[in-house]
Amino acid sequence: MADATIPTPSWGRIAPLRIIAPPEIMKDRSVLLISNQGSLAISFYDQGLRLRSLDEGAILHDYGIISHEPDARAPSLALAENGETARVNAGDLSLVIQFDPFSFALEKNGKCLIKSADDGHFVRRHRLPPFARRPKSGSTSRGWLISLALDHDEPIYGLGEKWGRLDRRGQIICSHNEDALGVNGEHSYKNTPFAFSPKGWGLFVHTPFDVTHAIGYAPWSHRSYVLDLADEHLDLFLFTGDDGAAIIGQYTALTGRPPMPPLWSLGVILSKAYYRTADEILDAAKAVRDHDMPCDVITFDGRAWQDTDRRFQFGFDPKRYPDPKQVISALKSMGFRICVWEYPMVSVDGPLFDDLAAKGWLLKDAESGEPYRYEWDLEPFGAVLTPLPASGLIDFTHPDAYAFWRESHQALFDLGIDMLKPDFGEQVTEDMIAYNGATGAELHNVYSLLYNRCCYEAATAFCPSGAFLFSRSAWAGSQRYPAHWGGDPQADFEGLAASLRGGQSWGLSGGPFYATDVGGFYGDQRDQVLYTRWAQAAVFAAHMRLHGIGPREPWSYGETAEGAVMDALRLRYRLLPYLWQAMEMAHQSGLPVQRAMVLGFPDDRAAWGFDTQFLCGPDLLVAPCLDPDGNVTAFLPQGDWIRLPIPALIRGEATTPAAGEAFMGGRCHHLQLALDEIAVFARKGAQIPLGPAVSRTDALSLVEGRPPISLIWEAGSGFIAS
Repeated sequence: MADATIPTPSWGRIAPLRIIAPPEIMKDRSVLLISNQGSLAISFYDQGLRLRSLDEGAILHDYGIISHEPDARAPSLALAENGETARVNAGDLSLVIQFDPFSFALEKNGKCLIKSADDGHFVRRHRLPPFARRPKSGSTSRGWLISLALDHDEPIYGLGEKWGRLDRRGQIICSHNEDALGVNGEHSYKNTPFAFSPKGWGLFVHTPFDVTHAIGYAPWSHRSYVLDLADEHLDLFLFTGDDGAAIIGQYTALTGRPPMPPLWSLGVILSKAYYRTADEILDAAKAVRDHDMPCDVITFDGRAWQDTDRRFQFGFDPKRYPDPKQVISALKSMGFRICVWEYPMVSVDGPLFDDLAAKGWLLKDAESGEPYRYEWDLEPFGAVLTPLPASGLIDFTHPDAYAFWRESHQALFDLGIDMLKPDFGEQVTEDMIAYNGATGAELHNVYSLLYNRCCYEAATAFCPSGAFLFSRSAWAGSQRYPAHWGGDPQADFEGLAASLRGGQSWGLSGGPFYATDVGGFYGDQRDQVLYTRWAQAAVFAAHMRLHGIGPREPWSYGETAEGAVMDALRLRYRLLPYLWQAMEMAHQSGLPVQRAMVLGFPDDRAAWGFDTQFLCGPDLLVAPCLDPDGNVTAFLPQGDWIRLPIPALIRGEATTPAAGEAFMGGRCHHLQLALDEIAVFARKGAQIPLGPAVSRTDALSLVEGRPPISLIWEAGSGFIAS
């Protein structure tokens, strides 16, 4: 990870010598900056610009982070300079450059949106270098440092899946994927060096390397946003837009948006760590159907189908599953889709290691050139999480290794598997080297993108029921391969709150589809209140999975929890047409299904701080209950709001009075909820489509590729004709 020590003015600051605009550059809407630290190409496009270093001899590996190059539709450039400053005009954008030291200001229609840091010092103009090359230090390679000014009250959002406050102001964050072992610290599984300000600008560092973001971080500068990039090559995008939605739209137009997932993936996914035998998973599946529990997918987690000492391999443990086809067929006969777990590692004692090592298809030790043997830190493991064996990592930069891993999934899909759960992906270390010549530092973050892509291509090629993943780790661009889940939260209300922020944070970073482990992954105390409140919140996420150490069926928590959670699941299935519409919007625009308040209400700053409540799609405002006594404080923006009459929506009886209770916006409302009550609101007049009451999606007959609508509920009026 990048060194989180304060940068100094002695770093190799950029001092431009001249700026030129030769015809061959100008035609690409670019100018060329010649400096003492090399050349920078500054390119303009429709809503922003791109700064790239032009380092001679630099080896740049294309990992496909960017899916579409920006459309250079900016008007012709006009350049004016006087030896100390330069101005480049491109339509309504203007870039003002100060030569010594290099600093800039980006204006739109004459208004400055973003500029270099102006944090001064008694004896020098800048406390922090506005633009510099970071010197090589020890094992840390040469890189770049960019300091940007922040207004005193300017929030910043994005930077991947993070568990704390959604506004990053005051934090130091490293874009570096980690097996976070929970949701209680800064480390996270899904990172991206993309951030935006509601003031109207955003940035994206196109790199596989770590990026440290000191965002109004007081030990460095409370008035500056400092980017410390551990990549010798610089490729920085600056976006402009009216609000966060517009900037996320630009970022996802660049790095890609997800295809629509199959309808069955919107149903409930049942899982636990783990079903130990075929009889155990079959008994769980039968109990689901006997209880008429809405559910579409059941999961073979890691050890449920693999021998831990010999995994990973593309087959069921023969000692427990001598005839896996028989077990799969039995589950299919009960109407289940099947999910299986995997990771991109092969045990040194497994059947694949020697063959893959001989072919050069595993990442290598940079010093010896031999296949790397990854040794696990055994401290986090215990009675449930069995210590894992020394393993090799698949080298996804090797085209033959990539093809082998992709094609090996075919037998699983032929067996009847519907869904993959690609776990891990954060284990590349700096002392590894890849087939393409990349160091472990270069490959560490982007490895998850290659892994996600390979698995999604396998599902696309071989799964007849539609491609769908549940991946844990991700980098910029991974949102193209849906979907993702939020790691391993602690089973308490703080774990629920952090998971809610993590999902919104990923959504603010271009990842629109997300799920949490309902009930919490570890530390479960059979808390029926926590489990119920988690399930009620998860109804309004893109995807919904009941998962953790121990059973997660509603009746396993007691009769009271069973009744409340079963109602929540029934509500989820009635809302399938609405959720589908929200996913179509995500597919088209990059907007997440779960929208943080800053996205849903960009003109209502008072709403932004309520960062555990969210919009589900465009019309439903959800205030999850995070208090064991049922207390909820919901902030409703300006306007007239109607609380959803959820029992009536579950029953879906058109003759039932269901106008809903009215609430005034522009203020907080304090509610006391019974365990079976949920605080969900819609603006008066909003129309929410509802589907028929079913317990699995294959009972639905699609209408023009969409789930059918049986009723429409209008906030403040009640049911109207579909």
